[in-house]
Amino acid sequence: MTIYHFVGIKGSGMSALAQVLHDMKFQVQGSDVEKRFFTQLALEQSGITILPFQKENIKPGMTIIAGNAFPDTHEEIQEAMKLGLPIIRYHRFLGDFMQNFTSIAITGAHGKTSTTGLLSHVIAGAKPTSFLIGDGTGKGEEGAEYFVFEACEYRRHFLSYFPDYAIMTNIDFDHPDYFANIEDVFSAFQEMAVQVKKGIFAYGDDEQLQKIQAKVPVLFYGFGEENDYQAKNIVKTTHGTSFDVFIRNTYYDNFSIPTFGDHSVLNALSVIGVCHYEEIDVEVVKERLQTFQGVKRRFSEKRVGTQILIDDYAHHPTEIRATIDAAKQKYPDKEIVAVFQPHTFTRTQAFLEDFAESLRQADKTYLCEIFGSARENHGKLTIKDLQDKIEGSKVLSEENTAVLNNHDNSVIIFMGAGDIQKFQESYEKQLS
Repeated sequence: MTIYHFVGIKGSGMSALAQVLHDMKFQVQGSDVEKRFFTQLALEQSGITILPFQKENIKPGMTIIAGNAFPDTHEEIQEAMKLGLPIIRYHRFLGDFMQNFTSIAITGAHGKTSTTGLLSHVIAGAKPTSFLIGDGTGKGEEGAEYFVFEACEYRRHFLSYFPDYAIMTNIDFDHPDYFANIEDVFSAFQEMAVQVKKGIFAYGDDEQLQKIQAKVPVLFYGFGEENDYQAKNIVKTTHGTSFDVFIRNTYYDNFSIPTFGDHSVLNALSVIGVCHYEEIDVEVVKERLQTFQGVKRRFSEKRVGTQILIDDYAHHPTEIRATIDAAKQKYPDKEIVAVFQPHTFTRTQAFLEDFAESLRQADKTYLCEIFGSARENHGKLTIKDLQDKIEGSKVLSEENTAVLNNHDNSVIIFMGAGDIQKFQESYEKQLS
């Protein structure tokens, strides 16, 4: 039996896929850099071997699954080529793998991970379901009928996929190091739409998604009257949100979710749409929506003293606004403090004004130095350029997190896609 060796196993998609294959009784191992990542814990709990990168890891008889971040010049990939082993890029492997199930791709500029987590949780209440979530979580269920997975548009990787269904949460300009403009992003989603086999559930209040053309039915969900699936009579409390769903203007049912913000309603509405279309019992859907625990690094809360600390992946202005909005709904009487680490110089440059505008929604903002990536680790601008646009904002370092102590009885949101967690860890250490 072949051993699947993952080059870059700590990547969020890679670690999730490794867990899926491991659960399905395949032999799995992988390699990566020594630095600890949040994806590691699940791999360790599954007993999956993680090795430091070195060409000696590669042995005859292996199948190599290569992470997209690693070029063909990588020593392990070179060794695999020398041994004549099959080398399959992550997104290509996933594209073949999903053909064994009723596959549902969740894609969009924002909300992919939360929606993938929610849909897999809800469907698993009715049918055996395997899933792959972009927070590094994956599960391979024996005899699974459904495979729910996150499909990323970056570098058009999702064009390796031909799913049965797709949820498209929104189209927004992001990844400015790759996409030229919003039209370029739209063209990628349009290409993806043509590859879907049974149906697309698209956020209908999004002007870009309204233009999507496909060979299969496109069903729209949202708040507007013209959507196929519409959320109305929304009631927001400090415990969650409830709303009525109308299908083509006919009342369907009332649903409650333990989450906050308009984006949470939309995520749930897309899930309700898919389940309705696949004839999954509405009572199961209602019960599972209420028991969803969330995904990693999406509004992950902990109480420390009088403060609520929230860890969130928000790294685009739209996501920052949604996260702050959710915090205000849940904690209307508390001061909202944003601690934000911009991710990549190209994104910070492209959205400088938008970042400033979204962060002004918080009562107080602290900024961390820009996090470069494997693709680009320096740029012309600095964090000072963003600080100048947000009145009263301060730059935070790992050494001076104690300043957050001044915000008694507040909600502190640590936001970013880099290593923002180290600032939260430093602050918690200082508190204890």
